[in-house]
Amino acid sequence: MNEIPCTAKPEISCEGCDLNGPLMCRYEKRDTLHFFVIFLPLLVTSIGGMIASGFGWWLFGWLGYMLFFFILWESKILCSHCPYWAEEGRVLRCHANYGNFKIWKYNPRPMNRSEQVQFLIGAAILVFYPVVFMIVGAQYLLAGIGFTSAVSFGFLLRRNICDRCVNFSCPLNHVPEKKRQAFFERNEMIARAWKENDGFSDQKERLA
Repeated sequence: MNEIPCTAKPEISCEGCDLNGPLMCRYEKRDTLHFFVIFLPLLVTSIGGMIASGFGWWLFGWLGYMLFFFILWESKILCSHCPYWAEEGRVLRCHANYGNFKIWKYNPRPMNRSEQVQFLIGAAILVFYPVVFMIVGAQYLLAGIGFTSAVSFGFLLRRNICDRCVNFSCPLNHVPEKKRQAFFERNEMIARAWKENDGFSDQKERLA
């Protein structure tokens, strides 16, 4: 690949750029810690709730789905479109999926509609899987806490992380248009790939 995103270039290339900070252009351990902290209430409630519901063994099913979703499914439909995926090395370094193996080729084009829908469905299964077992096990209070934790996780994720993430075509992403345009100006390869993608005509007009 002759061209690589600025996120994959030496950090010295960030000098004079106003995006480093407002956008998560560089991996920071604190971003991973932040992600884990907002996910922790859902994780704790899910484990305790499923055990209390008598479905503790089904946690292995949840773990299996997590591995499938993060390593194979999500990495293909979401992560492979992210500029972080273009960095050197076989292991992904990002706030949410740190340590994931990069088994797919980097794709600078935006996610298509099918991939966006798949991601939302896959993420919903991941988040609400334990809640279903709590309801079946008549642990309604824990189910309510689990549901609230899931909604809270989604809200905090979108409010505190998705407004800075450089994977712009993710359906949860809402980075301000001005910052997107500034990023595209520094990454002609990505801008060109978005222009050539017929599925995003609205974005093509803004990039013209």
